[in-house]
Amino acid sequence: MSLYQQLQERELNQKPIRIGLIGAGKFGAMYLAQIPRTPGVHLVAIADLSPEAARTNLRRVGWDIARTQANSIEAAIQEGTCFITDDWTKLVNSDQIDVIVECTGNPIAAVEHCLKAFAYGKHVVNVTVEADAFCGPLLAKKAKEANVIYSLAFGDQPALICDLVDWARTCGFPVVAAGRGHKWLPHYADSTPETVWNHYGLTAEQAARGGLNPKMFNSFLDGSKPSIESTAVANATGLLVPSNGLLYPPASVEDIPVVTRPISEGGHLEQKGMVEVISSLEKDGREIPYDIRMGVWVTVEAETDYIKNCFEEYKAHTDPSGRYFTLYKRWHLIGLEVGVSVASVALRGEPTGVATGWQADVVATVKRDLQPGEMLDGEGGYTVWGKLLPAATSQKMGGLPLGLAHQVKVVRPVKKGQSLCWDDVAMDTSTYAYKVRREMESMFALKA
Repeated sequence: MSLYQQLQERELNQKPIRIGLIGAGKFGAMYLAQIPRTPGVHLVAIADLSPEAARTNLRRVGWDIARTQANSIEAAIQEGTCFITDDWTKLVNSDQIDVIVECTGNPIAAVEHCLKAFAYGKHVVNVTVEADAFCGPLLAKKAKEANVIYSLAFGDQPALICDLVDWARTCGFPVVAAGRGHKWLPHYADSTPETVWNHYGLTAEQAARGGLNPKMFNSFLDGSKPSIESTAVANATGLLVPSNGLLYPPASVEDIPVVTRPISEGGHLEQKGMVEVISSLEKDGREIPYDIRMGVWVTVEAETDYIKNCFEEYKAHTDPSGRYFTLYKRWHLIGLEVGVSVASVALRGEPTGVATGWQADVVATVKRDLQPGEMLDGEGGYTVWGKLLPAATSQKMGGLPLGLAHQVKVVRPVKKGQSLCWDDVAMDTSTYAYKVRREMESMFALKA
C-alpha cells in the first residue's frame, strides 16, 4: 500500500527509478503515456528496431519531443531526458539503469533480452508473456542466481490473476480456480488471419484503417493467448491445469462461482485448485450479459460453516451452496498499469508474479491436416494454435512448444487437432532458442 509514497520520496530526493524500455509498440506506448504522470521514475532510454516509430508513439501519447533528444544514456540522466536507440544492448549493459521493461512481443528475442539483463544486474519486468510461457521457470531461476528480480507485468492479465490468488491465500482461503475471461467458441481454434475479423465483428477495411495486425489478433481468438497466459499463471501460482486443454465454460460474472466448482458438485473443474478461462459467449453464440471477457477472477471456498455464514451476512454473491465465492476485476488496463510492477520490483524487491515451478506448457496443435514439407507459422497463423497441457504431459510426449513453432518444417503427416512433438518436425538444434528450451526441460526432467 506504500508504493506511491515511496515514489514520492524518490522524487523529492531526486533519486528516481531509472528505466530502460525495449520495444515501444502499442503496449509500450500505453506505459509511455503514464510515465510523465508518475513521480519517482525516469525513463532513461528506449530501444526499438525503429527509433522513428518510437518517437511517433511518444508524440502520440503526448510527450514533449524535446525530452527525447538525448544522444546517450549518460546525457539523458544528466538532462532528465530520454535516449532512443535501435541497440538494446546499450540498455542492458548500462550500470545506470535499474529496471528493464521488456515489451517487444517477440518471445525468442525477449528471452535473450531477459537473460542478458540478468547477467548485467538488471531487474526485468517482462511484458512478453509468450516468453514466460516458453521458458518462464528457467528465467526465474536465472534471475535468482543473478540476485535480481524477474516479474510478470501488472496490467496484463496473468499478473492480475496472480495478485488475486495471492489475496485469497493471504486471507486464508483455498483457491478453487482462477483465470481470465475470453470470447470463445470451439471453432475459433481453426481461425486464421483471413477469418479473424468476422469473428471479431470487424470488416477487413476497418481493421486495415486501424492498423490492426490480423495474426496477432488471431492469436487471441484461436485460444493460443489464453493458453499462454494460463500457463504463466499456473507456473507462478502452482495451480493445476486441465488434462486436455482449457474448457472455456460460458458464464456471466454472477455465474462464475457456479461453473468453477468441481464436476462432482455441478461445476466444470476436474478438481479443485485449477486455472480456467470463462467464455463470454453461450455455446450457441449468444453474448452473455455482464461478462468477464476483459477481466480476471478467483474463486475461493468457505471451509467452515462460520465462514459460509459470513458470506451470507455480508451479502457476498456465492453459488447456491453458499460455499463458493468469486472475487473479480471486470477490466484490465494493459500497459497503463505496468508502473505497479516497476515500483514493486525496484522498491519492494517483489515481483508481481513469477514462475515457481513448471506446472504447465503450451503445445503447438495443428489447425488442419499437414503434410511433410509444410512450414509451421506460429501463434495466430494458418497452421497451429497453442493448447494448454500439464507440463508432465508435454514432457512425456515430447511436446513441441508453441514458441518454437515458427518457420519449422513438418516431416511426417499430422492430423487436424493433433498436438505436435519434436519428432514431427525438422528442428534446427543449433539455435539459441532451442538450447534455452532444452536447458529448461533438463531442469525438470521426469524421473523414471
